[in-house]
Amino acid sequence: MKNWIRDDTGAATAEYAIATLAAVGFAGLLVVILRSEEVRGMLTDLVRHALQIPG
Repeated sequence: MKNWIRDDTGAATAEYAIATLAAVGFAGLLVVILRSEEVRGMLTDLVRHALQIPG
């Protein structure tokens, strides 16, 4: 008789599925944030400032 309480078959697969769903959710949130004109402008200004050569 198999002990179903201690059987962890498929646990790793479930953990990978949860981590993948969390990553997809985070990526979706980043897409929504980066589509904002205000955020895009801030990032553009940040990159321009970082690439300026002092002189």
